[in-house]
This record gives sequence, structure tokens and C-alpha cells, in this order.
Amino acid sequence: QVQLVEFGGGLVQPGGSLRLSCAASGFTSDYYEIGWFRQAPGKGREGVSCINSSDGSTYYQDSVKGRFTISRDDAKNTVSLQMNTLKPEDTAVYYCAARASSRLGLDVREYDYWGQGTQVTVSS
Repeated sequence: QVQLVEFGGGLVQPGGSLRLSCAASGFTSDYYEIGWFRQAPGKGREGVSCINSSDGSTYYQDSVKGRFTISRDDAKNTVSLQMNTLKPEDTAVYYCAARASSRLGLDVREYDYWGQGTQVTVSS
């Protein structure tokens, strides 16, 4: 079974930074996508960013472009999300997710495997 584990969340002040990581294991496909999603209280789960683990191509939600960076470390089977210039509206539980695909996308319904989530709180 595919397993995903997120870590790195915490409490930061507005303008601060956090780095989230997702450790992945158990993939049998030659290619797959890893996505980061977030869910704020009372809101649905929304896509943040994703990366193709085969060619490294990336995609970002408009609201995080220029602030967040997704990257992969193939040697460690890890995908990270560097979050800079954090805003209170970034507060949410962040999840990593995976699907077998060759195309980038942030449709929650298309992702098959999910981590347990890690809390990110941006507050002064």
C-alpha cells in the first residue's frame, strides 16, 4: 500500500516561513503526481501545489505563486513545500496526496492516497 506521511507544520507569525515535507513509500507505478492540499476550518479541501515525480514539472495555485515552492528529493523519496511570506489566510491543515498520472492537476477527486495532515497556523 502507498503510504504518505507529512511533517513540519507549526505556529508562525505573519511573514514567517515553514517547510513541510511528505515522505512517500509503496509506489508501484513508474510515474505519479504528488500534490499538496489544505483545508481551513469550515472550508473544503483545496489544492495548493503539485509536482510530477517523473519529470519534475510543477503547478501552483495562483494565491501561493511566488511564495511557495514545491520540490522533490528522489534519494529520500520526499516531496517538500517551502512556504515563505506566510499570511493568516494560509492557516489550514495541510495534506500531501498522490495519484498515478502523467498530467498535473489539483482535483481532490483524482487523488487516491492521502497523508494524515499537519497543522499550519499563521498568527501574531
